Amino acid sequence: MASLSVPPVPTDPRRDAIDLHRAFKGFGCDATAVTAILAHRDASQRALIRRHYAAVYHQDLLHRLAAELSGHHKRAVLLWVLDPASRDAAVLHQALNGDVTDMRAATEVVCSRTPSQLLVVRQAYLARFGGGLEHDVAVRASGDHQRLLLAYLRSPRYEGPEVVDMAAAARDARELYRAGERRLGTDERTFIRVFSERSAAHMAAVAAAYHHMYDRSLEKAVKSETSGNFGFGLLTILRCAESPAKYFAKVLHEAMKGLGTNDTTLIRVVTTRAEVDMQCIKAEYHRSYKRSLADAVHSETSGNYRTFLLSLVGRDR
Repeated sequence: MASLSVPPVPTDPRRDAIDLHRAFKGFGCDATAVTAILAHRDASQRALIRRHYAAVYHQDLLHRLAAELSGHHKRAVLLWVLDPASRDAAVLHQALNGDVTDMRAATEVVCSRTPSQLLVVRQAYLARFGGGLEHDVAVRASGDHQRLLLAYLRSPRYEGPEVVDMAAAARDARELYRAGERRLGTDERTFIRVFSERSAAHMAAVAAAYHHMYDRSLEKAVKSETSGNFGFGLLTILRCAESPAKYFAKVLHEAMKGLGTNDTTLIRVVTTRAEVDMQCIKAEYHRSYKRSLADAVHSETSGNYRTFLLSLVGRDR
């Protein structure tokens, strides 16, 4: 369930474009006005605003925002304005080709998306950056991690409602046990095949079957049998199959705990989940960490950046 709050009456995208341009004029940018508009428009409305802005002012709204804003606020707004597929493509391109390669971020995006989402992301990546996502993944990743990501990008997993075949789930659990904990060494190819080819519902059933059959969680088995980015990818797939909200609540907690804040992670998760399941993430966050997500974000951010993120996260209920 999304947390995004939009006006109850449909807005005029041309009027929004004009109001944004007015916010840019003069000495400094009226960041409050920018947030009031963009943080309360859904993806289709934001796309129309960009279209009208370009038609009226002969300039890409993204370029103007980049010139007017700064810091973390700028990074958050520029990601948010994009449609979901283009946003994921931008995150992946930065993670794979930025000054610092961030394979954890790239792995999270790939391994937490559905096949239909990844298909559109791959198309957006090619259109925007002129190169293939799979090519960049193949260049930046290596070994079993590379094989997992490429398999996950290419495999046509089932996405609809399903009645899971529990016998098949038990067979997969048995295969994973034989490929890992039962033997000396690990058969990584079996883990890659099962984790990349099975639906989310099926993987959740495999995890339940594994625990029932061997009195040990599949997650613990993955942690003991794998490591590094490969293990992180498998855990991301498994945790998102069981509960995406719980997974992202933990990612947000890890980004804000301790000294300092991982703003790249905070921005990525808030902007990519606000229109998807942020209400569920907020509920899981409160259940797991005994404080509201809004309170955590408020304590770790400041200024226009804080106001913008809290507008996307939404009020506590």
